[in-house]
Amino acid sequence: MQETEKQERRDDLFSEVVRAGKRTYFFDVKATRANQQYLTITESKRKFNEEQGKFFYEKHKVFLYGEDFEKFTNGLNTAISFIENGESKEVPTVVTDSTEDISSSVDVNFEDLGVDSVV
Repeated sequence: MQETEKQERRDDLFSEVVRAGKRTYFFDVKATRANQQYLTITESKRKFNEEQGKFFYEKHKVFLYGEDFEKFTNGLNTAISFIENGESKEVPTVVTDSTEDISSSVDVNFEDLGVDSVV
């Protein structure tokens, strides 16, 4: 057995599979070398390649780390609430890191993108 396979098996702590129509979602809890847990969410969709005449799986992954769980959950709940009720409710933003304290009053002009001059 290769060392990377041993590492992957050791890091897999929990797995949940959700089959939803043509898509399958995998929720996998893993651990870093420093034993910090994180979540990977994988969407897998079976598609057919007409050129090769074979099926293949298109996959998309999201890695979610512990420090982002609360913000992710708030955003997801807000989006689901909007879909279900048609209403948007404000969820308070939790700032846990001083590097995230960015002013929202920054004036951005998209026409200036790509221009080499500094404003």
